[in-house]
Amino acid sequence: MKIETDINGGSFAQGVLDSLHEPAILINRDYDVLLSNEAYRQRYGLVARGPKRKCFQVSHRYELPCDQAGESCPLKMCTETAGRARTLHIHHTPHGEEYVNVEMWPIKDPQSGELSYFIEQIFPVGDMITVDPNSSSRLVGVSLPFRQMLDLVQRVAPSHATVLLLGETGTGKDVVAQMIHSLSDRRDRPFVPVECTGLPESLFESELFGYVKGAFTGANTNKTGLVEAAEGGTLFLDEVGEIPLHDQVKLLRLLETRRYRKVGSSDWVNADFRLVCATNRDLRAMVEAGTFRADLFYRLSVFEIGLPPLREREGDVGLLIERMLNELGETKKSFSVEAVRALNRYPFPGNVRELRNIVERAILLCDDQQILPRHLPGYITEDTADISETRIRALAEVEQDYLQLTVAQWQGDRKQLAAKLGLSERALYRKLAAMRDK
Repeated sequence: MKIETDINGGSFAQGVLDSLHEPAILINRDYDVLLSNEAYRQRYGLVARGPKRKCFQVSHRYELPCDQAGESCPLKMCTETAGRARTLHIHHTPHGEEYVNVEMWPIKDPQSGELSYFIEQIFPVGDMITVDPNSSSRLVGVSLPFRQMLDLVQRVAPSHATVLLLGETGTGKDVVAQMIHSLSDRRDRPFVPVECTGLPESLFESELFGYVKGAFTGANTNKTGLVEAAEGGTLFLDEVGEIPLHDQVKLLRLLETRRYRKVGSSDWVNADFRLVCATNRDLRAMVEAGTFRADLFYRLSVFEIGLPPLREREGDVGLLIERMLNELGETKKSFSVEAVRALNRYPFPGNVRELRNIVERAILLCDDQQILPRHLPGYITEDTADISETRIRALAEVEQDYLQLTVAQWQGDRKQLAAKLGLSERALYRKLAAMRDK
């Protein structure tokens, strides 16, 4: 039986979709949603027998395919590779926007061999990441670099691979490490963070592996080491680049043998943990300089994830500000357009951590409900107080700033927003897509 005939009849294809617990659809090369299961219809507000709609219209409310609107398109990837595709998307639902993993696989026409149909299955990622600043999630953002980082996190988290997080101070490496743990099959076991900069050289081994009573003067009891505390769970070594060279070999031996001995003991103990490391230093340069062991570096860098600095996360500052105001219990206060614009121009050498400090300071200085540029530190606003010929901005740039702020704060759907802005819905999507492409 040809697939086309089966689709019209609906028996086999519908049965396949209905057997899937997560939302799933059958689409053709023209992006038409041909069939859907009950989970999909409930999540996206569709009726079982309604007019055909494009998949990008339902999930993104776009009028163009995802790849033409600044998103990665799984259908395009399937078509190009003739295999499965997976990507992280932000989807619209009747209850708001949410992050989801999209998995798609092609179905070949049995007679022509062409890729004629595709099954798309959608997996919500839970409450660890969000586009809603009012949620309890610790990770908030919509920018392309942020989403690319999240996609890598989603891919590696279910595995047992060692992960190396690379990023500047204040980019949230500790939060991402916790997310990797929470999305793994070790989530019900301990997550043990270790601040390597705070480990004295003389105590590195005893802190990591523990010691037995009588091992040295003052060892009056047995001590559980950090490796033992992380048994079955995740050991997070923050700022791993700060470990002294002569102590690095001890960590290397642990990773190679998955065994250790407590200080003062001759007994070997098996270790079962998942290792996640983080650093703000260039470990490759340190290897070349001879200050970091090459063999340890290759053990740690199985799967590297770069965390984007805040200055590269275009459109995320407004979301983060709103999140911080909520966390601080200042829901009645808001930042003016001018204040957000000044913050968007600032490079944030301290990243998200610095932004939080700025928000807390502004709250204390503001007696009214709206936080203005004068409530921000002078080093942020002093070079933007007056308009000079050299600093006059293009209208397109100003428009982008305004759109970013408006979209971040808008609570309704995109159609309503377009109407408020005096634009057609299609024109709004094109402007937003152009922003994402930059």
